[in-house]
Amino acid sequence: MIKALIIDDEPLARMVVKEYIQQFEQIEVLQECNDGFEGLKAIQLHQPDLIFLDVQMPKINGFEMLELVDKQPAVIFTTAFDEYAIKAFETHAVDYLLKPFSKERFNKAIEKFLAQAQTNTSDTAPKETEKLLEYAAQSPAQHERIVVKTGTKVKIIPVADVQYLQADDDYVSVFTQDGSYLKNKTMSFFEQTLDARQFVRVHRSYMVAVQEITRIDPYEKDSHIAILKSGAKIPVSKTGYVKLKQVLGI
Repeated sequence: MIKALIIDDEPLARMVVKEYIQQFEQIEVLQECNDGFEGLKAIQLHQPDLIFLDVQMPKINGFEMLELVDKQPAVIFTTAFDEYAIKAFETHAVDYLLKPFSKERFNKAIEKFLAQAQTNTSDTAPKETEKLLEYAAQSPAQHERIVVKTGTKVKIIPVADVQYLQADDDYVSVFTQDGSYLKNKTMSFFEQTLDARQFVRVHRSYMVAVQEITRIDPYEKDSHIAILKSGAKIPVSKTGYVKLKQVLGI
């Protein structure tokens, strides 16, 4: 049996998917979830092969939820999302169903999934989902907050609360007044997605919120130290200093 989940905050949308999927006897819906938090817990519990996922949901959206999933399932989006995301879906998702969708269109999405499941290797879905998330993260709608997982809990960090970021092996540590949180992304990812007028990559391993800087002191040859409001001292490389001066207009 193929294990599936339905993750959508609209009861009617969940009902439609559940009704349409009944004709596919090889697919079993294990749980319905009405937001991203429930969806994340259900994915961790059931380890599904396939999820039907809405994007625009309360608390955390579908993209943010997928970022927190360790073992990525195949995804069929059921959404009325914007054009930018649709371009990502067309390239990297199994399929996407724009609401309201017909039974015939739903059947085509399932048939596409079943065909891919027979021919694809086991690591194809995670790679495609990772590409999709990288593409979708470039949408302006994804730039206002950072969602992280701390143990079994999910924390939403407004970008305005971020003081600086530091590379930490395959992760990035996000520093706020409340503490630091690990995010499974690269510094290059944040450099591409955060507003360049507000965040500057001042060093290979550091990116700093410009509003948090109180002063910039000379350090060793061709380098500086940025002193933040919190008292943190951030190394600034020669290239980073040039970037900072441009943003600060000095």
